[in-house]
Amino acid sequence: MFGNDWDIVLQDEIEKSYFQELRYALAREYKLHTVFPPKELLFSALKLTPYESTRVVILGQDPYHGPGQAHGLSFSVKPGVRIPPSLQNIYKELEQDLGLQPPNHGYLLPWAEQGVLLLNAVLTVRQGQPNSHKGLGWEQFTDAVMMKLNERETPLVFILWGSYAQQKGAFIDRNRHMVIQSPHPSPFSAHRGFLGSRPFSRTNAFLEQHGMPKINWALPNL
Repeated sequence: MFGNDWDIVLQDEIEKSYFQELRYALAREYKLHTVFPPKELLFSALKLTPYESTRVVILGQDPYHGPGQAHGLSFSVKPGVRIPPSLQNIYKELEQDLGLQPPNHGYLLPWAEQGVLLLNAVLTVRQGQPNSHKGLGWEQFTDAVMMKLNERETPLVFILWGSYAQQKGAFIDRNRHMVIQSPHPSPFSAHRGFLGSRPFSRTNAFLEQHGMPKINWALPNL
């Protein structure tokens, strides 16, 4: 299903009855409505960032609901798609924090390939209807993903932006892992403490402290 060690880690989860019900519900949704991301990109985050390679988790809420935006990685859009406002603020903070120039695209694939799990709490959405797949069963599945990561011996960094992500990450063992939380980067809340929170340098300092390579947060222009 994922093509890496997540298959073993989540094997019990995907055999549970709620997950089977979720699959039926999704099949119906894709048939009757326009749903994002496209079916084949649904599990991009888990496919691109294996369990054992994950060093950082950036938790989003649900996918972008505009045409051509969502492709299975939280906050990311495909090359050629206009950079959404939340991501523009993430880039602003990246520049303030590490002096990195914002790229000319919103494609965060290089982060995923370095072990940054770009996970949304809900993995699908109907076009033009934010939160339309809330309560479908995804929350239970992504809780299981978070719990499996929390169980890992190797320390991780969990970046939780906004109250929704913070509630979802409330159980994380902060003695072992680092939790970085701030308001959400959306234009409504970024000025309340997201801007200036320096999540990227703090993540790298923690990784270095624990003998792990830093994330290269720089995104080259395409």
